[in-house]
Amino acid sequence: MASSKLPWLNPAIAVGGLSPLLLLAVQGAQGQLGANGIEFALNQTGLFALAVLVGSLACTPVRLVTGWTWPARIRRTLGLLAFTYAAAHFLTYAVLDQGLDVRAMAEDVFTRPFITVGFTALMLLVPLAVTSTNKWVRRLGFPAWQRLHRLAYVAAVLGVVHFVWRVKKDVTEPVLYGAVLALLFAVRVGEALRKRRALARERPA
Repeated sequence: MASSKLPWLNPAIAVGGLSPLLLLAVQGAQGQLGANGIEFALNQTGLFALAVLVGSLACTPVRLVTGWTWPARIRRTLGLLAFTYAAAHFLTYAVLDQGLDVRAMAEDVFTRPFITVGFTALMLLVPLAVTSTNKWVRRLGFPAWQRLHRLAYVAAVLGVVHFVWRVKKDVTEPVLYGAVLALLFAVRVGEALRKRRALARERPA
């Protein structure tokens, strides 16, 4: 299916993906986030960041398994949405929770492991967001650009660890995200092994 037949796809993904963040901002401004609005906002933005990041990583495995081409066309949009939510998650922590107290935030990053891994995940997403354009693909060359963007898997794993360490007791939800990530890894590894075997068969004896 040609991409021209779905010109609405990425705009729809962007609008739908940003709607929860806009609703959260409106509810926060109106004081409708409950008794602990900051914690609620932290939980929601973090959850959306991880969910959308995993969704972006699922695009290629879905294409490999189903043969559909459209998931590849929304991968970049999902990746940028994941970064947007991760940045909103951090800004909620930095501005609303810590009042931009740089010393307190630095102490958290270096002494509280769940914040350390969460902050590291965000830092890994920054170069991926910056280099998400076609111009950067041409500048870096596709192989180098592809290797760089594999850091998204590392960021997702760190996001799951951050989630597990944050909830502490009931880890059912973060474990489910971890299981989905493991399945996506398995599909990618299986495809890489298939290509390697096919290449080996094509080589002359």
